[in-house]
Amino acid sequence: MAVKTIVAIFIISGFLTGIYLMQSPRNALWGNRLGALSMLVAVIYTLVITGIEPFSTPVIVIAVGTAAGFILGQQVKMIQMPQTVALLNGFGGAASALVAFVALTSLFGGVLFTFTALLALSLGTLTLGGSLVAVIKLHGSALGNFPRGRWLGRLLSTLILLTLFFVVLGSLLPETIFFRLAPMTTALIAGLLMAARIGGADMPITISLLNSFSGIAASLAGIAAGNLLLTGTGALVGVAGLILTRIMCKAMNRGLLAVLAGFTASFSAKDSSGKMGNITQTADTIVKEEQPALETIISNARSVIIIPGYGMAVAQAQAAVADLATALEAMDKTVKFAVHPVAGRMPGHMNVLLAEAGIDYDKLLDLENANQLFKTTDLAIAVGACDVINPAANSVENCPISGMPILEAEKAGHIVIFNLDQEPGYSGVENLLYKKANVTTIWGDASETIPTLTARVDRIE
Repeated sequence: MAVKTIVAIFIISGFLTGIYLMQSPRNALWGNRLGALSMLVAVIYTLVITGIEPFSTPVIVIAVGTAAGFILGQQVKMIQMPQTVALLNGFGGAASALVAFVALTSLFGGVLFTFTALLALSLGTLTLGGSLVAVIKLHGSALGNFPRGRWLGRLLSTLILLTLFFVVLGSLLPETIFFRLAPMTTALIAGLLMAARIGGADMPITISLLNSFSGIAASLAGIAAGNLLLTGTGALVGVAGLILTRIMCKAMNRGLLAVLAGFTASFSAKDSSGKMGNITQTADTIVKEEQPALETIISNARSVIIIPGYGMAVAQAQAAVADLATALEAMDKTVKFAVHPVAGRMPGHMNVLLAEAGIDYDKLLDLENANQLFKTTDLAIAVGACDVINPAANSVENCPISGMPILEAEKAGHIVIFNLDQEPGYSGVENLLYKKANVTTIWGDASETIPTLTARVDRIE
């Protein structure tokens, strides 16, 4: 009993310390490592006290999984991190489903036990299905255009109700194999449809919700397997995911049910002539014709706010952005970074990219603080950000981003926008900011256009 208590205290304290360390990006890596170590101790201790024979089998499985995770972590590029996180959420759901399935086949504790196990089985497979679709959509598949008609919504609702029906009926008829497979099947299809219907701009919310689902499924599986540690850690992940989902919904100014219902972006912000307004020329033309004006703006600016977006991730231009910030700071300019909560394809996506480029966390501004500073900022530089700075969110009704809090870059003295082209962002809403007189747009791959601006900054005396 003493050994069991010591191990439990170590594991719990390890998790709690890991959570504390992850409150700051400076310590997040060590927090992750400590959490992984605590999990390893928990798994080894579980194997020892259960007396599994042969012991070599789980050891081999753990070794293979560890090797696969290490290789995956080394090979995945930062641009692929959102789909990697979604995939890991799916694996978490699958693991919980497997635990619940094994518990159903080897244990029996009455109606309540069976109900809990079947619920964990269903939620785990739903998480797996939703996560797989999220991975495909984040990877740019045609599933991003999946139909979202009312008939599909009714089908999804029917599948969820059918899953609950199978769970309840299976609790009363636990020996019937049909009621183990039926809720798995309907829940898996429901997960696939749920994620497929959600708009691409809402992927950060989807990922955080699936993360919560994986935690809840693990907690339920822990109850079914009689493992209080799994129950507690799963509940912790579930609650954290729900809190993050709420934060993401608040940042998008929309309810969770509205997100799950999906939407179709069809708005076009063109003027009466069918043109996008006074959009500037290509990057090459700007370099030739607007160089003096742009250099004057940069030279006179004392404060600069850089706004990273998903386009920066696609172009893998975070290092180039860091070089630009260094060049501006060398001119004694104050440089900050404004990070929108849903910029990118997962919560904290921009923070991860900026950290990879060596940007100090103290230079990052959240949405509220950034919006307070924009009105007194001389220059705002947006890199691959479209939806999160689009004034249409505040001025156009019934478009996909209506009411969404944005970074109010338009209030800065001048705005320089680096985008691949003038096409709308992920929401499908064309950016009204391009029409502003104090905006310079530079089209092209940010990994190429940003260094061009940095070179011009270096030449300013």
